[in-house]
Amino acid sequence: MTFRLGLTGSIGMGKSTTAQMFRDMGHPVWDADEAVHRLYAPGGAAVDPVAAVFPGALRDGGIDRDALKAAIAGDPAALDRLSAIVHPIVAADREACITRHPDAPLVVLDIPLLYENGYETQMDGVAVVSADAETQRQRVMARPGMTADLLALILSRQMPDAQKRARADWIIPTDSMDAARRAVENIVKEIEARA
Repeated sequence: MTFRLGLTGSIGMGKSTTAQMFRDMGHPVWDADEAVHRLYAPGGAAVDPVAAVFPGALRDGGIDRDALKAAIAGDPAALDRLSAIVHPIVAADREACITRHPDAPLVVLDIPLLYENGYETQMDGVAVVSADAETQRQRVMARPGMTADLLALILSRQMPDAQKRARADWIIPTDSMDAARRAVENIVKEIEARA
């Protein structure tokens, strides 16, 4: 039986780096952000259904994310319509990943808004990546095009780190890569011991 490990954490907490640590140990990782990019690319499963509702977002056979953002900006109903289209397609892609690895003892499901969208109920356990607020701020502000206002907006849409930590089965501290790697190794050992 494959263990479904949800991996989540707020922006700038080191989730992508941590996901790579699981990959480096040989565990399959499904990345929600990567899946959406792939599903929006030409030939992707989300292109036709999204373009049917948001035709202005179709560019060169794929969904242009900037055009899509413009189409839903300031319209909560539009965001709800988009979510109703995309969430089932993304969920099917996630299940397909698990199905592709029937003998894997562990599949990591990297989902940024795992708690916000209620996906923890579909996991066998959840690991939250976490760093102190100043480390998080420095990491995020170093990204191209990032502003303090944009960071504040992103954080306002995410569950606070303390709440995520309180709900998690495991916490992966990412203030140092050595600590993160040790935490990942311990999680894998614990899950493998349960199998």
